[in-house]
Amino acid sequence: MKLSIVTTLYCSAPYIEEFYRRIVAAAEQITDEFEIIFVNDGSPDDSLEMTVRLHERDSRVVIVDLSRNFGHHKAMMTGLAYANGELIFLIDSDLEEQPELLRLFHQHFSDNTCDVVYGVQRARRGGYLERLSGSFFYWLVKKVCHIDLPKNVVTVRIMSRRYVKSLLQHRDREMFIAALWFETGYRQIPVAIDKATVKPTSYTFGKKLRMSIDFVTAHSSNLLYYVFYLGLFISFLSFCCLAFFILRYFVTGQILAGWTSIIASIWMFGGLFVLLIGLVGIYIARIFTEVKQHPYTIIRDIYSSQETPREGQKTGANDA
Repeated sequence: MKLSIVTTLYCSAPYIEEFYRRIVAAAEQITDEFEIIFVNDGSPDDSLEMTVRLHERDSRVVIVDLSRNFGHHKAMMTGLAYANGELIFLIDSDLEEQPELLRLFHQHFSDNTCDVVYGVQRARRGGYLERLSGSFFYWLVKKVCHIDLPKNVVTVRIMSRRYVKSLLQHRDREMFIAALWFETGYRQIPVAIDKATVKPTSYTFGKKLRMSIDFVTAHSSNLLYYVFYLGLFISFLSFCCLAFFILRYFVTGQILAGWTSIIASIWMFGGLFVLLIGLVGIYIARIFTEVKQHPYTIIRDIYSSQETPREGQKTGANDA
């Protein structure tokens, strides 16, 4: 198999037919040996039925049907585990990333000695607040996680088989695939693209904030060190203040009066204590999730015309 195209399905029914038509046209300009793997991530609409009809008329269509919704990132990792191609093209099926990018990415891949060609948006979409929060997120990831995550990176990418095999060695139950893409290493080349606006985003500010916290705590323990350093600094500052007041009492006989400073100190230390307990709780929750060793995904059915076992079946993709 020369080329595998991997995409996921969740409320994707309005885009499936057009996506299929355009990606097939793009793939046929590169090779006749390709497959299209649709991973149904528990889509509540008729996405599965539509792709089954595609499979019935085109044997190159493979469907990995998950038992429920496990999340976009885990669905992508499952699809990659079932890909048999020497090259793997990963793309979302909602047409915000143009299927015709396959030809452009393949050309860059052929012209350069690399294992990955990935897309980055030329300009981040959304209003000022969304762009500002996005910039803060990438700054936070770089400073706290020490992951050189490119700004405005998107899903679409073409990858070599050896890179995908290395990527699938990550066994984290709580993970963000964008971090794993770059933690895996190898030579990766960015390509600037424009992303279309086909549907309104489902990522609210609260959801983005939650994802940022989850991302940082899933891929770095540095926050615990920063809180420890903050505690050392506050202890040192408190000791200096205490020494100053004791010294002033012996020199001038003045005693600090009033409840304002006491209440302010209680609120400050109380807030820091709750913050520390919450942060430690998040890390403990991640340990709890990891030690349970639940599978990434559970596959209900596979629609494939191939009789030989696929890569994901040989390696146990349910645990991927």
